[in-house]
Amino acid sequence: MQMKINIFLSFLILILSTGLQAQQAAAPKTWSLEECIDHALKNNIQVRQAELNTQLSHVDLIQSEGNLLPSINAGASHSYNIGRRIDPFTNQFANSQVLSQNLYLSAEITLFSGFQNINSIRQNRYQYLASKYDIDKMKNDVSLNIATAYLQALYTLDAVENARNQMAITDAQVKRTQILVEAGSSAKGTLLDIQAQLASEELALTEAQNQLDIAMLSLAQILNLPSTEGFSIVKPDLTAISESLLSGGPAQIYNTAISNLPEVKSAEYKLKGADKAVDVAWGGLSPRLSFSASYGTGYSGASKRIKTLPSLSGFSPNGDFTSAGDTVYSPSFTDPTYENIPYLDQYNDNVNKAFGFNLTIPIFNKFQVKSSIDRAKIQRLSAELTIESTKLQIQKNVQQAYADANAGLKKYASSVKALEAMQESFKYTEQKFNVGLVNTTDYNAAKNKLAKTQSDMLQAKYEYVFKSKVIDFYQGKPLKF
Repeated sequence: MQMKINIFLSFLILILSTGLQAQQAAAPKTWSLEECIDHALKNNIQVRQAELNTQLSHVDLIQSEGNLLPSINAGASHSYNIGRRIDPFTNQFANSQVLSQNLYLSAEITLFSGFQNINSIRQNRYQYLASKYDIDKMKNDVSLNIATAYLQALYTLDAVENARNQMAITDAQVKRTQILVEAGSSAKGTLLDIQAQLASEELALTEAQNQLDIAMLSLAQILNLPSTEGFSIVKPDLTAISESLLSGGPAQIYNTAISNLPEVKSAEYKLKGADKAVDVAWGGLSPRLSFSASYGTGYSGASKRIKTLPSLSGFSPNGDFTSAGDTVYSPSFTDPTYENIPYLDQYNDNVNKAFGFNLTIPIFNKFQVKSSIDRAKIQRLSAELTIESTKLQIQKNVQQAYADANAGLKKYASSVKALEAMQESFKYTEQKFNVGLVNTTDYNAAKNKLAKTQSDMLQAKYEYVFKSKVIDFYQGKPLKF
């Protein structure tokens, strides 16, 4: 009985713990800007492709370093010859089927080639460093895109909240007016006008909610999330707008950006790589000196050696006679016997060793080297223009961002003052409407003006916040709130 109770309790605990884990897994996560950027940098396809390009650049660097080492190769051949040929090991004609085997080991190393290998290593090292900065630039671009989408979502969140607040005020006014109409203190037309205003504001809330859904979907898509279900973002406190970012001036911001932005460093390393590419091309005019060595041996089925020597088998007349008339006899010998030379004996006997130096002096190669030099020089000039273009574009971007931020700050300050004045005006109009001194047309007009002023203030606020984040970006500061 006790065992059954223990099994039941264990099963119950398992079910409860599984359900708790499922609830925790299903709990929606609220994303901050830093978390969005970190997630995007780990999962963005363009960033991952840039990382793969950097790995390829590193492979090229390793290969160029390996070109300084000797190349060592080994080989073997096993062949049958049928027909008349000269056996390479016996140097005799062979008419039957001959088995041949050949083993070799060779090595070669370049001793001098106009420093092409050394300059190639330096060129590939600069290209590798440039590709690493290309990753950083890609990450910066992704971070800015995330910040833009995040601020757009924040803007639509505030727009929805403002629309909801406006509708709440109008809804309360509808209820108040309805009571007055039922009491006979107000005309039914007034109620209808307020209800029409409420319907208009419901439509505005629906449109604002649709814009929020689109903004959240855009942010989720940049993050490569499967859907927006359970996806929400942290709403930071943006009430304190700082003006300190505009104190340095565009020149100071530009100088800081030039020393921090990875695209500048990438362009500089690519220029250094282009310099070395010119040196590599000039190396094609230099003589090339290499050293090679080889060790080989082989076996031939036609190679034979005497197994038994010829021996005297007797004498026989050869048809000649002496002057006395006696028969002349000649000795007869048995034929020698042969046997194939064994593998190991042939491998030892047929060893050949060789080493030597090879000098190649280019004299005329159909303008290939000249074309390579000219091409490398042009690519170097292009790399110089890339640096100049990159710096010029950064200067334009900084000046534009500073001007936009400055204008955005002024627009925001003016919109805050306008909103404060409009709120006081609407409050006064609402008070007069409540006592019947203002008709519904004037009341609705004042309320619509208030809503537009709030929308203008929100737009100006987030425009300045975004431009200030761009200035932070150019100054090397992390994108966060």
